Amino acid sequence: MKQFNNLTILAVDTSCDDTCIAILEIRSLKLEILSNIVSSQVKLHARYGGVYPTLAKREHQKNLVPILKTALKETNLLKKEEKRIRIGKLKEVLKKENYLFKKLTVFLNQYQKPKIDLITVTIGPGLEPCLWVGVNFAKALSYFWNLPIILINHIEAHLLANWLPPIRFDPQLPIANHQLLFPAVCLVVSGGHTQLILMKDFGKYKILGETRDDAAGECLDKVARILGLGYPGGPVIEEEAAQLPITNYQLPIELPRPMINQKNFDFSFSGLKTAVLYDFKNRLLRVRQSRKYIRAMAAEVQQAIVDVLINKTFRAAKEFNTKTIIIGGGVAANEKLRKQFKVQSLKSKVNFLVPPKEFCTDNAAMVGITAFFHYLKGEGRDWQKILVNANLRI
Repeated sequence: MKQFNNLTILAVDTSCDDTCIAILEIRSLKLEILSNIVSSQVKLHARYGGVYPTLAKREHQKNLVPILKTALKETNLLKKEEKRIRIGKLKEVLKKENYLFKKLTVFLNQYQKPKIDLITVTIGPGLEPCLWVGVNFAKALSYFWNLPIILINHIEAHLLANWLPPIRFDPQLPIANHQLLFPAVCLVVSGGHTQLILMKDFGKYKILGETRDDAAGECLDKVARILGLGYPGGPVIEEEAAQLPITNYQLPIELPRPMINQKNFDFSFSGLKTAVLYDFKNRLLRVRQSRKYIRAMAAEVQQAIVDVLINKTFRAAKEFNTKTIIIGGGVAANEKLRKQFKVQSLKSKVNFLVPPKEFCTDNAAMVGITAFFHYLKGEGRDWQKILVNANLRI
């Protein structure tokens, strides 16, 4: 395992529609997030009811350099130094990112190399046009600043978001008493992914099951669209459901719990969305436009998803005799899901880890912490021959 004293990491994530940059520092075995900036494109894509990859790519190209400057300024790492740089190789690295090349060239001409030891970037899974912007940006910085680069799987980053501060690190044992946590069953639940993963240790994963069609977050987006609630669906579904007065948890709508009784650990949420659509169409106009109906439907679809996730996750934990339940991903920010998982964990007498809500959705801090664990194993490579993989598996 690699030894180190102090380490400063610059992390980049452009896997979907959030432009994310973070700077993390490990000093005296203590990790600190110095800066964690997320530039959201939600309002831009809301009018379309989902993310348009080419539009998201263009926004990443616009946002990366300004966000980098802000992150370095927040951490007192932005130092002016007027110079003339040789742009030949830089232009080659960013040959498909002309706008980004112009902005980055201006930046590099104005500022000196910051005290960064390592660059890390998400290479997948995600939207390929978006991933390439972040990867090309990281490659350009890695080349120009002569820094090693570590490539990160976005799914693993969602899981290791659970190890963000406050934590003290030991280079021989990355987390105190970590042997008490593993094996663990991990649930990644987001707009693009719903997976159950067996985690035997850091870097040792096995997929137990995953969605066969729509992910949980994707289902929530589609239900919100049916109900006329806008995009993204998860937060607005949760907000509407919270306003429904429930007596003894008896709701006036009943939806199926897809695949909940099957012995495998796969998921399917497309049928749940279809059930909502049929119920919606079969209601009288005055009924389906009422706030009571919308809130009841929001509460029921939310509970249906939570029921399936809890059932499958804890059944996997029992079957594989795991010590811990770990969840991550944007849907993990849902308060009802968090509370019910916590209650079930106490009943089942297993550890339960869930990140703070700000680290459930896409961010670069989780990429940085994941890079730290890879760094401890001695990973780190030259910037050349780095490719993205939109369908990357853990």
